[in-house]
Amino acid sequence: MIRFYNQVSETFMECNENTKPWLLEVIREEGFVPGDLMYIFMDDEMLLEINKKHLSHDFYTDIITFDLSETEEEIAGEMYVSTDRVNENAMQFGVSYAEEMHRVLVHGLLHLCGYDDKNEEERKKMRAKEDYYLQKIDLDIMLES
Repeated sequence: MIRFYNQVSETFMECNENTKPWLLEVIREEGFVPGDLMYIFMDDEMLLEINKKHLSHDFYTDIITFDLSETEEEIAGEMYVSTDRVNENAMQFGVSYAEEMHRVLVHGLLHLCGYDDKNEEERKKMRAKEDYYLQKIDLDIMLES
């Protein structure tokens, strides 16, 4: 089951009925079984506190993923997303908020599937996977921003 929780006061995104099936398809295509997945949307400061507390990192980031999978076949976890970072990155990279948000959503899932981005080669593989899955959706119908 995929759930979305909004911890920011303003409306940041409206997920429609197509967002969750797309995420579930990513999991299945990667060869896993979907478990309990939570996306928690918050602002920069809230995510920075999580980054400091749990990872000892003192910098802003767009997503932090915690793997809660109980078996190797299952994908389960909590993903904390900074809507501030998503918005700023969308402007910086010249893409829509919807595209950047979906890139971040799938990025978190890919971490749970075993992909990493600690070096340049891993980042290229992960970016290629993100691009592949983004090509499989119509962003205009995925989000109403």
